[in-house]
Amino acid sequence: MVSVAARRAQGRQRKTWPRLAVLLLAVCALLAGMLGGWMRAGVMLPWAGDYHVAWRALQFHGALMTGGFFGTVIGIERAVALGRPVAFAAPVASGLGALLMVAGLPAAGAWAMAAGALVFVGVSVEVLRRQPAAHTALLLVAAVAWLAGNVGVASGRWLASVNAWYFIFLVVTVAAERLEMTRLMRRRPGAQAALLAILAVLVLGAAGSALEGGAGRIGGVIYGAALALLAAWLALFDIARRTVRSHGLSRYMAVCLLLGYGWLLVAGVAWAATAAGLPWRDAALHALGLGFIVSMVMAHAPVILPAITRIKLQFGNGFYVPLALLHLSLAARLSFGHALPAIRAAAAAGNVVAILLFIAVAAAAAQAWRSREAPRPRQS
Repeated sequence: MVSVAARRAQGRQRKTWPRLAVLLLAVCALLAGMLGGWMRAGVMLPWAGDYHVAWRALQFHGALMTGGFFGTVIGIERAVALGRPVAFAAPVASGLGALLMVAGLPAAGAWAMAAGALVFVGVSVEVLRRQPAAHTALLLVAAVAWLAGNVGVASGRWLASVNAWYFIFLVVTVAAERLEMTRLMRRRPGAQAALLAILAVLVLGAAGSALEGGAGRIGGVIYGAALALLAAWLALFDIARRTVRSHGLSRYMAVCLLLGYGWLLVAGVAWAATAAGLPWRDAALHALGLGFIVSMVMAHAPVILPAITRIKLQFGNGFYVPLALLHLSLAARLSFGHALPAIRAAAAAGNVVAILLFIAVAAAAAQAWRSREAPRPRQS
């Protein structure tokens, strides 16, 4: 007979494998998106000219990273939190949409991502209904922004503002989670109202970016200014200012967060400068997408991965290695890479290696936890 503990373990495995299958879709989108980003940075792979997947990855780099990877992972996290199987339709649709894009069906893939985002909006509405609060309202705003970006790609309209909507999805999701965390510390009067005002300006800037001519440029400047103000708010009010003086995982997470806030400030300045006519687009997009967003992923992954996969990680100082490589390679890319294409390509390779190394470190941490917790044979 199977023991009760064994039956529970088997039940946990049955619940975990579907999540891992959906997470695999996100990983495939990540790999394709990184390939496209690498090629955009000037790394011409010898087989890319004859391999259509690589060129489609280049063309849809932003959608693959935002909708295919980040959207799918966040969708899994939200579905797990909600506890309803139907909520997994959102990450499944976005993950499959990414595969359709690289398989040569970009329209079908884009509309699949839009359908996933629409389900995700419904999931976010339910989360807000269950827990009415400022941070859950912001999560709904982020979901609507993701839907707007996906519809823009699928319909071919609003393409000028697609990146702005995509980054609102990611940035506001992070801001909402950090707002929830600030409940653990005493906030100054008006801090929450200031955050909500900054995010409202961010949305206004994204909407303005879709306009033509001078109005679109003004929208871009407003958007960049709002990003810079958000960086200042996070640096001033986030609990990471305190936890950076702690030890272990808490300190690591704080270091990731504070570095990310610095890149968010750089991204805001670069975004506004790009809208004003300066050639700083690469700095605007990648200071935000790599410096800020990937730093947030590295910060929260040791907590989020166990929650969505039931695979625990043993934290160690090895997590600092990909973090350092990410920020050093990004700094090289955005400083010297603008004038020196070879450095830009090498630094972009460093960005990719940093992300892959982080995945390897996380896998090693999971194995270390399993080895530590494995039952030891009894000695006779």
